[in-house]
Amino acid sequence: MRVKVRYFAALREKVGAGEEMVETTAQSAIELFHQLNKRYSFPLDTGHLKVSINRHYQDWDCRIKADDEIVFLPPVAGG
Repeated sequence: MRVKVRYFAALREKVGAGEEMVETTAQSAIELFHQLNKRYSFPLDTGHLKVSINRHYQDWDCRIKADDEIVFLPPVAGG
């Protein structure tokens, strides 16, 4: 299935793009993250990220389906 993945901050820098369409066999957000992490060697792990599916925060074990928009959100700092 194809899903849209969006990246921000350090993940965006690592991937070199803000988003991409991904062909995956992953059944959950955590599986998708691990597949992409093998490709990109992300600087953050799931303990330091939140996941959003179709603009709603979800648990990492949430199932994904074709055409979902998945966003891996790093912590935000600023002031």
